[in-house]
Amino acid sequence: MDASRIAHTRAVRRAVPAAALVCCAVLTAGLAVGCSPAATPAARNTATPARAVPMAATDLQNQYQKVIKEVLPSVVQIQASHELGSGVVYDDKGDIVTNAHVVGQEKTFKVTTANNEEPLAATLVFSYPDQDLAVIKLDKVPSGLKPATFGDSEKVEVGQIVLAMGSPLGLSSSVTQGIVSAVGRTVSENRTGGGTGATIANLVQTSAAINPGNSGGALVNLDGQVIGIPTLAAADPDLGGSAAPGIGFAIPASMVKTIAGQIVKEGKVVDSGRAALNIAGRTVVDDTYQPAGVAVVSVKRGGAADKAGLRTGDIITKVGDRSITTITSLAEALAADKPGQKTSVTYQRGGAEKTADVTLGEQ
Repeated sequence: MDASRIAHTRAVRRAVPAAALVCCAVLTAGLAVGCSPAATPAARNTATPARAVPMAATDLQNQYQKVIKEVLPSVVQIQASHELGSGVVYDDKGDIVTNAHVVGQEKTFKVTTANNEEPLAATLVFSYPDQDLAVIKLDKVPSGLKPATFGDSEKVEVGQIVLAMGSPLGLSSSVTQGIVSAVGRTVSENRTGGGTGATIANLVQTSAAINPGNSGGALVNLDGQVIGIPTLAAADPDLGGSAAPGIGFAIPASMVKTIAGQIVKEGKVVDSGRAALNIAGRTVVDDTYQPAGVAVVSVKRGGAADKAGLRTGDIITKVGDRSITTITSLAEALAADKPGQKTSVTYQRGGAEKTADVTLGEQ
């Protein structure tokens, strides 16, 4: 599917009571027929009893169950006043990482853990919408709280089997299965419906079902490690904006640890690791009303664009070898880069096209 035709929806759910949970498992069995090379003619005419052969499917099922038993206690349900999502226990001090769009503008929450039927009170520590991550903290840490183990995002490969854990449609402790469909995706979230509008790089794409309420939960490998935080599900405009089956995205564990670690230690994000031109801009259109670039509205003094000589009124049309037509495309181009990295910026000034070498700043 053409990425330009995919809209992305938040995997968050309006709070609804959970009615029932139905789990289905499909098992396969195999048979093998054995015979002796020294069998007599009479014996060859006698059917040899079939012998059951241990199947890989059984081993895989056992591994699923082992991982679920290990990780599910680390996945919680988060309820704000009007939204319902999921979270992952970050440490034994009551810190829980989730999506910024799950917490929204709220400051207090009700959290249901695997070991407590009654919701526990929690308070927002810090929300970082630019990466769609947030940390909340339980007001009182219950006994048996189990932090999750976060894996190495660099080791995630296409084809790996993964499990998505969370509270889709309000059904707590639900698990879906799929594979890693792609890595390194850059996706922009909608601003409508409470979305943050964040442009996030290096997302893990998965075929595991990501439904409303899964946001902030866990995408887990078969080693029991959280490799990502499910955040977005794709929606196809040709289908009226309904969810496109089997296309979901998760924030990689490395970014989760970087952002959540700073929030837990500092109470805020002090090093975003995200590149920036240090400008404010807006999308401009051409004579046919098609997006044609980003006009510089203001330039941060001493920032990357300022040092490179860009000024208010310049229209950015390219960063590196990537064409820029909208604010979103500019954000996506920068999302793949790092602060301090050098690139070129092509822009128009007074009808003339110019190019500047820029050392990128930080958001």
